[in-house]
Amino acid sequence: MPQLARAALEAGGAAPVVLNAANEVAVAAFLDRRVRFTEIAELIEEALDGAPAGELASIEACVAIDVESRRAVQQSIDARRGGRTA
Repeated sequence: MPQLARAALEAGGAAPVVLNAANEVAVAAFLDRRVRFTEIAELIEEALDGAPAGELASIEACVAIDVESRRAVQQSIDARRGGRTA
């Protein structure tokens, strides 16, 4: 996880926003026993791979990226579950 945080910091732009949103959703899913602990970093890395490039132009852009990142991670969790529990 520290490597993902460092990579997001170095990438700048939307990456730290995506990291934070993905981490919050993934950890909540872990605490709800919907994903395994090892899946937290996988979900965050997947979200960072899809992070938009470039600088954030406004707070509205930041909020929109946060919302979209949370939605995408939740979709990934749902797809991984496929009816199973962690």
